[in-house]
Amino acid sequence: MKASHRRNTHLTWLRSGTCPLAWQVAATLVTVLLLSGCVTEYSGGAQMTADPDATLDKRVSLARQYIGVGDWDNAKRNLELAQEIDPQNAEVFEAFALVYQSTGEFELAEQQFKAALGAEPSLSRARNNYAAFLYSRGRFTEAESEFSRVTDDTLYSGRPMAFVNLGLCRLQLSDPVGAEAAFSRALSMDRRNSVALLEMGFLRLEAGDTDEAKRYHGTYRTVTPQQSPRGLLLGLRIADLTGDQDALGSYELALRNLYPDSAEYRAWRERQSR
Repeated sequence: MKASHRRNTHLTWLRSGTCPLAWQVAATLVTVLLLSGCVTEYSGGAQMTADPDATLDKRVSLARQYIGVGDWDNAKRNLELAQEIDPQNAEVFEAFALVYQSTGEFELAEQQFKAALGAEPSLSRARNNYAAFLYSRGRFTEAESEFSRVTDDTLYSGRPMAFVNLGLCRLQLSDPVGAEAAFSRALSMDRRNSVALLEMGFLRLEAGDTDEAKRYHGTYRTVTPQQSPRGLLLGLRIADLTGDQDALGSYELALRNLYPDSAEYRAWRERQSR
């Protein structure tokens, strides 16, 4: 059995962007977290063990560690050695895609993502990362389709975050109803997901349901003690609508002092100057 069929672990990281929806929806995409830290060297192309599959596993794992510390040359070297063992391994293709994406070689990155999914269509982590790549390139319709396919995999451990990604994509496509459905699914699986809570707060606020927006923001605050600029902006908007001057002043002060150069603070100042 190949390494890509046996490995079921995944970790995630967050990437931020900005959506062209009302009040600049912050789009946080989730993709693979590459392990960083100490990297153990193995010389040349010598086989690490007598088991080719185990050697391939180790080469891919080592390559991911090199990617995590930004050592693209050694990452590619280990992936090339892994590919000598299995030229059609999906995880090797995916790792190559992450290298090329990181180095700005986007055409090569897409080729490798497609090769990974061609070799193993059920590799949901690779599909999630490909969708995140499409999103980063502004190809939101394609990204939405890929994220939707990821959420269909009921055994994928990253499924809650895939629903968050799907919701963020739908916000970019000006589909608030679809976005809310996706965020609701994410929260049914992970009630403490800060991104879903925050975006549900904004969606409820835009729908005129201030009480629900306040409830979502309150829960968001309990799971995220250090609020993001967008979290403070939601608090500001709720306080403004409810006439809570104390909260308004507190959130405005925090946004100005903590994030003076943020898009959210600029947006708030522009709103106040109208």
